[in-house]
Amino acid sequence: MPLAGKGMLLTSMNIDASDEADFNRWYDREHLEERVAIDGFLEARRYVAHAANPKYLCLYSTATLDVLDSPAYKARLANPTDWSRQTMARFKDMLRVVARITVSNGTGRGAALGMVRLRPTPDNAASWRDALQDRLMPETPDSIISMHLLESEPELSGATAGIPATANEGARDWFVLIDGTHIGAVSAVIAERFTGPAASPLPPPVSVGTYCLMWDLAKSDIASN
Repeated sequence: MPLAGKGMLLTSMNIDASDEADFNRWYDREHLEERVAIDGFLEARRYVAHAANPKYLCLYSTATLDVLDSPAYKARLANPTDWSRQTMARFKDMLRVVARITVSNGTGRGAALGMVRLRPTPDNAASWRDALQDRLMPETPDSIISMHLLESEPELSGATAGIPATANEGARDWFVLIDGTHIGAVSAVIAERFTGPAASPLPPPVSVGTYCLMWDLAKSDIASN
């Protein structure tokens, strides 16, 4: 499937303009490589909002969901660098979600990303999953590369020591990811399949947004370091 592995950590946040340059430097010079180097992490992708809130989004793919509850990952969380501790303390509107990748259709990843946030209940989860299996097929729309469903794991999501996520918000939500070659195509699919009349039986999303890829980093990129 186009997404590497079976697990994903999704983080998004805002940052004050006065801290933004250092925040981006930290992500680009330390944090992504540090995380991808952890056993079981496969790759990371950084995004900036085109039309979304929070402004910044990062997706970390892992070989299995268990990697995000592993001793290696917990050790890194418990021992942040000084730069990490200072930067994470400045996060605003932080969302931290550990999720299982349950649908991943298509081939490859695009530079434009759509994100649709849904809030199922135990009673409707099965019917929603069936509806999404059909809806997350990228073959028909031009410029859509792949489509994915992330189902959050409540016990692993939410705040951790030193990461001021907003309580446990998002811990039970699902996130649809739509990879495309340009924002217009991604926005059109969101409107057609998730916010317009054809969205039924799914209810209106909690939120939708579009993001542009900043850069990505794979394990193989740092293997020789």
